[in-house]
Amino acid sequence: MTGEVEVAGGRRHAKSASAFRTISEVAEDLDVPSHVLRFWETKFSQIRPLKRGGGRRYYRPEDVELLRRIRQLLYRDGYTIKGVQRLLRDRSIEAVEAEPAPAPASPPPPLPSPAKAQPGPALPKAAMPPRDLGAVADELAELKRLLMRARARG
Repeated sequence: MTGEVEVAGGRRHAKSASAFRTISEVAEDLDVPSHVLRFWETKFSQIRPLKRGGGRRYYRPEDVELLRRIRQLLYRDGYTIKGVQRLLRDRSIEAVEAEPAPAPASPPPPLPSPAKAQPGPALPKAAMPPRDLGAVADELAELKRLLMRARARG
């Protein structure tokens, strides 16, 4: 998003860097759907947009920057939601925002050749370490709980 807002008559003017943004503006800027931003609000207590009558959200510039960093950690750097929560909890938000992206993880060591393999089932190359699978399972359970609650509402 370029910070521009459409006005009557098709003219555009730039929004100030300190201006509050609507959820649709932030979603467009970050290239994520609005429902993802609402979901992230449930997962990251540090995101606190102002809510006006009718539930309209207005994000402060610092909220937008934090959302941008969360998006980067999740989508580009490969963190899980629990991993980003841990980063935000263990470090100050400023440290997370200023932190350079971590170096890509080195590939796992190759599996032993069949001649050297110990008896038992072999793991596929793309198998995740057990701790990562546990985090994924926790996230899936949380998503299921949220979906069930949303279905119950309507």
